[in-house]
Amino acid sequence: MADSGKGRILQFAPFQSSVDEGFWHKLSSLKLNKLRLDESPIPITGFYAPCSHPQVSNHLTLLAESLPAESDEEQSSLLASQGNRNRCPVPGILLNTNTLESFYALDKQSLLKAEAKKVWDDIYSGKVEEDSSVLLRFLVISFADLKKWSFHYWFAFPALVLDPPATLVNLKPALQCFTSEEAESLSRACNEWRSKSSTADITFFLVTISSNSSVTLRNIREWEACQNNGQKVLFGFYDPCHLPNNPGWPLRNYLAYICSRWGLGKIHFFCYRENRGFADLGLSLVGEAEVSLSQGGGNHENMPNVVGWELNKGKKVPRCISLAKSMDPTRLAISAADLNLKLMRWRTLPSLNLEILAVTKCLLLGAGTLGCQVARMLMAWGVRKITLVDSGKVSMSNPIRQSLYALDDCLNGGKFKAVAAVESLKRIFPAVEAEGVVMAIPMPGHSVSSQEESSILQDCRHLCDLINSHDAIFLLTDTRESRWLPSLLCASANKITITAALGFDSFLVMRHGAGPVGSIQNSQPETLNNVSAGMVNLSLSSQNESQRLGCYFCNDVVAPIDSTANRTLDQQCTVTRPGLAPIASALAVELLVGVLHHPSGINAKAEFANSNDNGSTEQPLGILPHQIRGSLSQFSQMTLVGHASTCCTACCSTVVSEYLTKGMDFILQAINHPTYLEDLTGLTELMKSAGSYTLDWDNDSENDDNDDDCVEI
Repeated sequence: MADSGKGRILQFAPFQSSVDEGFWHKLSSLKLNKLRLDESPIPITGFYAPCSHPQVSNHLTLLAESLPAESDEEQSSLLASQGNRNRCPVPGILLNTNTLESFYALDKQSLLKAEAKKVWDDIYSGKVEEDSSVLLRFLVISFADLKKWSFHYWFAFPALVLDPPATLVNLKPALQCFTSEEAESLSRACNEWRSKSSTADITFFLVTISSNSSVTLRNIREWEACQNNGQKVLFGFYDPCHLPNNPGWPLRNYLAYICSRWGLGKIHFFCYRENRGFADLGLSLVGEAEVSLSQGGGNHENMPNVVGWELNKGKKVPRCISLAKSMDPTRLAISAADLNLKLMRWRTLPSLNLEILAVTKCLLLGAGTLGCQVARMLMAWGVRKITLVDSGKVSMSNPIRQSLYALDDCLNGGKFKAVAAVESLKRIFPAVEAEGVVMAIPMPGHSVSSQEESSILQDCRHLCDLINSHDAIFLLTDTRESRWLPSLLCASANKITITAALGFDSFLVMRHGAGPVGSIQNSQPETLNNVSAGMVNLSLSSQNESQRLGCYFCNDVVAPIDSTANRTLDQQCTVTRPGLAPIASALAVELLVGVLHHPSGINAKAEFANSNDNGSTEQPLGILPHQIRGSLSQFSQMTLVGHASTCCTACCSTVVSEYLTKGMDFILQAINHPTYLEDLTGLTELMKSAGSYTLDWDNDSENDDNDDDCVEI
């Protein structure tokens, strides 16, 4: 083997690439959250180490930390890894395209030449002496398909082609090229070089051997200083290749550098390889190469040709990897669920606040047709914390209209809706933090006996705790009176409240206004989370603003009473056109998202389309109405506003103050005495005074035929 290859063209073992899964995960995050449509080159860092096994070459590897640090912690971790003997850094560039067509359309030869030009410039500028790793510059082009979690990529390791090519004079195992004293000294010097953090990851170096067999490793910038002391000099490098008859790819640009920079025709090189972390001179190689001095030495303008695109199974084609099968299903679900929302921020909604949506806690009162639809819409918007409250069980008529239930939920008497809905949500999206609460909501007009009072009051306290611990409350029950207690509790706690109600072919979706200022001043913000505390602060800062918006009960002139007694079958069931609930549910969730993104939050004024007063042009999500009323029979929809009533049975300051003063006793009074709320708010007196009015009709015949005074409402 001593003379094997003598006089033949020097051939190099190609660099091989390896990409850790963490790199693709971090690139995906970077693409979605920061780069978006930006195709600018990204500086990256590859890592490699000298060969450490007689039958396996080392690869240039990309890790998660190869990409730019996104935080100070990542940057600190990267700095701490410098000097790692097993991770010698190599500078590179990543070009990630937005489409697969763009990936294949890239001018690969021009890209390769551009990177090689950087190496060529570094040779003549002297940068190589300061940082020899620039001789190993590399390029990666890629396309990340984030819907399928597949990645197309291609590595290039630009190599300057010597013309004519270098010829190999000899190539031997290093152990055969030195005396025993020199070999021992060389091993010791290499191990010391590799053990020092200041030199462990320096991939190119000089090996000097003095006349007394002492070996020293030096930085390549000391080459000129070594010429006058009579020492033998070898150009050493960390060789990732394990082959006994071929040096590794790093030697290619090393030879071009030595020839161009120092004008040497004969070059002795040392391919450093290891075994179990120590120098292995039996595996390492020492060789001599002859290089023609007509390589354009000294001529910076005359750059050699370039090669370097990595082969894929012997062919010049890119690689493709799919992580979909190897990823945890829950993690895949989270990534896929967030994909559409994050893509919104690329062009259409850069100001979309996904963080506030993810932390907002939503309480859904009612897990029927509306509750099922609202829960799914909330998940689609990125809401992850959902609690459903319902006391009913899934019946055979439910699954066809209520999207979270199946036939199995109806068997054996039926599962509780709150429980079955949560199970279904977690099957749909395992990362959702859903909770089901089986509980009936106490209602005015549904009187209770003294034996039932304890249980009813316990339900009231539980409902109060639930409302206080959530940020947004949806009223989705199917009776008017079941919305009263939640409306009162939300007004007193100043919670975002959204109501959705259905008729046969009509619907109402509305957001309740902020609670009375007096009650809010008596609340305890320290018990609220960030979202709710923000709403409290907004309300307190808005005491002098215009009249607040009303709640679901503000337009009523009678208190809520028992509406379930003496009902026929069609009145017992929620008889609506099937398309109504999805429409109303979607609008209800959109209202919440609008409130969360509005600068005024819960205190936002009612806005209308084409109004100069609402400033909707400044809101990327558009206007924020108070009420939306729609009709399927007319295929129409209109936005309305209703201000808070001083006689409202749920949110006026009189009722809220009475509740805060008397607590559960007040609620029992409202439940057991139908006229209590009307007497308290003054509705009784209002109806009496209204009944005392007499109307004097003007029957002037002159106006009988004048239709111009009629206004369609």
